[in-house]
Amino acid sequence: MNESLRDVLMPLTIIGTFGTSLILFTRAITDYILKKKMIEKGFVNEDTQAIFKRHAEEAENKYSPLKWGIIILFAGLALIILEYVPYERDSPLPYGIFAVSVSVGFLIYYALVRRSLK
Repeated sequence: MNESLRDVLMPLTIIGTFGTSLILFTRAITDYILKKKMIEKGFVNEDTQAIFKRHAEEAENKYSPLKWGIIILFAGLALIILEYVPYERDSPLPYGIFAVSVSVGFLIYYALVRRSLK
């Protein structure tokens, strides 16, 4: 990997991972605090429980493992294809092949989920 590219991607990856973790952690804590305060104030009844259940069902995507499996599969296929395609060191071709392959994987996932929901 090119040294200058590594110098750019490593900080972005670290900051992105840290930021995503921080957002997910903060969201979980604030949801917990909100539910706890509602229970303490006595606002929890049948309607509120139904809202909590619906929110939990929306947050849980049962097709998430399928999505990541297909996307990672196509990313791996792109890396295998790049092993056999000749390209120059500074060429944007590897990035294009990788992006197109991952996009195709996501589109296949979308088609499968859409067909499954009908």
